[in-house]
Amino acid sequence: QFPGFDDLYCKFCFVYGQDWVPTAGLEEGISQITSKSNVAPTTLVWNFPIDITFKSTNPSGWPQIVVSVYGPDFFGNDVVRGYGAVHVPFTPGRHTRTIAMFVPESTSRLQKFTSWFTGRRPEFTDPRVIAQGEGREVTRVRSQGFVTISFNVVTKDMKKLGYDVSPSDMQNPSLVPVTEGIHKH
Repeated sequence: QFPGFDDLYCKFCFVYGQDWVPTAGLEEGISQITSKSNVAPTTLVWNFPIDITFKSTNPSGWPQIVVSVYGPDFFGNDVVRGYGAVHVPFTPGRHTRTIAMFVPESTSRLQKFTSWFTGRRPEFTDPRVIAQGEGREVTRVRSQGFVTISFNVVTKDMKKLGYDVSPSDMQNPSLVPVTEGIHKH
């Protein structure tokens, strides 16, 4: 949902820790351009499947998907309409996540005027930076739109590694090693 914008496309990439290895699928990609419909004029739908498999022996650095949305400005140039990131859910099953998207803002009036005049708005050289904390505290941003992602998560051999990700308590899932949950009397 990006009020006031149309003809948008989406780029995605994954950010993950050093113990994680993608074994199948695409780590990054780009969707088709979508337009608003008369049926749902406030919603843009990509229906763009993303399929990826990761392997790891350590939950540290659990994968995040980084989404960048682009669309034409008044002059027809493609400009960023929003960035956002969310961790891939760690419990098996179907999950829906809504990402609040944002765009970087110029910090001075001169920069704002220059970007308006030239048609070049501020954007990140590498969108992966939004999935990390370093340097984010000095970035001025403005909220702009939402992207909803539907995940279908399958895990394998987590119990063998000592992690319980069963959906027994969906309100409070954890990645606590199984041994920490067992108390001997």
